[in-house]
Amino acid sequence: MERELLLLGLLRQEGMHGYQLHDFIESFMQTCVDLKKSTAYYLLDKLAQAGLVDQTEEREGNRPVRRVYHLTPAGEAMYQQLLRENLSGYQPARFAGNVGLTFLDDLPAGEAIYHLQQRRTQLAAALSQAQQAPRHKGSLQLIIEHQIMHLQAELTWLDSLVSRLETSDHGALTGSG
Repeated sequence: MERELLLLGLLRQEGMHGYQLHDFIESFMQTCVDLKKSTAYYLLDKLAQAGLVDQTEEREGNRPVRRVYHLTPAGEAMYQQLLRENLSGYQPARFAGNVGLTFLDDLPAGEAIYHLQQRRTQLAAALSQAQQAPRHKGSLQLIIEHQIMHLQAELTWLDSLVSRLETSDHGALTGSG
């Protein structure tokens, strides 16, 4: 229901057409939600069928007609409910890279270090990008700050792991030696 909360919350701020929603999500929310354009349109149609959003058609100049979505009173009530549920609940973070760490012992230490340093380069780039994001008013800034904290913690942990690999017997590092 997190994706529905996102769409309802954005439409609560102002009516938008699908491209505007997708552009905003891609620009500012991609670190916290995975929402493809086709899925967003599917969810918008589902929200419209449930009476949570309504649609109007709009044409600008010679452009094709666009559907502009607006929050309904029922959508406002659902938004408030989902917001409270989301803020009070805990969802554990899942790190896709942990699957590879499960099998770290299957690589020679030097090769494992090489690949982890490649990961570090990508993490550092993501951190730099997050730190360069323009400041936003209100709660949107919290997402950026949260992402920066996670990236910094991940870099610190990764540096520690590489250091341990460089200074210890590879099998002894993970307890399998």
